[in-house]
Order: sequence, then C-alpha cells, then structure tokens
Amino acid sequence: MLRTLYNWTLQKAAHPHAQWWLALISFIESSFFPIPPHPLLGLMCLAEPKKAIRFAVICTAASVLGGLFGYAIGYFLYEAVGESLLAFLGLTEAFPKAACYLREYDVEVILIAGATPVPFKLLTITAGFIEMALVPFILASIAGRGLIFMTVGVLFRLFGAPIKRFIDKYLGPLTALFVVLVVGGFLAVTQMDRGSSQEAADKCESATMATIA
Repeated sequence: MLRTLYNWTLQKAAHPHAQWWLALISFIESSFFPIPPHPLLGLMCLAEPKKAIRFAVICTAASVLGGLFGYAIGYFLYEAVGESLLAFLGLTEAFPKAACYLREYDVEVILIAGATPVPFKLLTITAGFIEMALVPFILASIAGRGLIFMTVGVLFRLFGAPIKRFIDKYLGPLTALFVVLVVGGFLAVTQMDRGSSQEAADKCESATMATIA
C-alpha cells in the first residue's frame, strides 16, 4: 500500500494542476497522509528550476496549515479521530513520548520535527492534545518546515539538473544520511539541555498513556 501511495504521489508531478497537488499533499501529510511531499517537490523543481522557490513556498505554507489541522484533531477530536489515526500510521507507541517531550521542551521539538524526517504529523496531533500554546506552535512550524522545503527550493533554483545527477550518483550515501538525520533528530530532542534535563529525557523515554493523561 505504501509503495502504491508513493507512486501515486510521484505521478502528480506531471499533472496539469501539479501545484495544487503539491499543496494538498503538503497539507494532508502534516496531519494524516503517510507519504511526505519531498519527492513531488523535488520532481517539480527538477522540471522547472526557475519556479523551485515558488514550489517550496507553496509546500511550506500548505504544510503549516496542515499542521494546524493536525493540531485541531489533537485538540478537539483526539479520542474520536486522533487515536485511530495514530494507530493507522503506526505511531501509537511514539505518542506518549512525543507528548512528554513537547511538555518538557516545547517549541524546540516542533523545530526539530519540522526540519528532519521525524514524522511531523505525530507532533502536530500531539501538540493539540497537550494544548500547546498556538502562536509558538505556528512560528516553530513555519521555521522548521520552511528550513527543509526552502533548502530544496534554493538548491534546485541555483543548480537545477546537476542536483538530479548528484542524487543519482550518490543515492547510497544520501540514503544513509537520511537515516542519520532521523536518528539525529530524535537524539537532538533527548540531548537538549542535557545536564539539568536528563531526568526529563529519561522520564519521556519511559512515558506511557497513563503518565501523560
């Protein structure tokens, strides 16, 4: 199913309304869709490098709006919708830890999740569930999502097709780097304010639904 969704997403790069598809996928990925918009963004930037920054802005804006939708699910509809949604995405066990980290570290966690492959939808739903302050959530989402999407846009705008050749040549190392970023994102969360916050990090690693309720 995941491969089917991935292929379906990539097909939208050639669609006449590709920009609308990019906005839609960016929006829903922040709350419930399992496939990130990065492959679609990359293909669209490759096809039209001069519009790469525009595509990145669309991605960022739609992703932040989608994050607000995820926040609303966690805030208003966690028991009715959010709980089942996280189970479908395989994020049920990660939810208590995410809630604990958000309560302990606040916007830093949103920034890290927004700029790394840590599932952003997990943090948006969780932020609503714990009733995180809305303005800091929005600002951190803009910063985190903007960093990762605008980096793609700027690179394609400046270098265009050579980026594609670079990816083809170094696919293996880039895949390894992706994995490192995932692990690094989680490690960065756990290592923030290490000295005085080690106890909080340990508490979050052992968090359960009972401890965050």
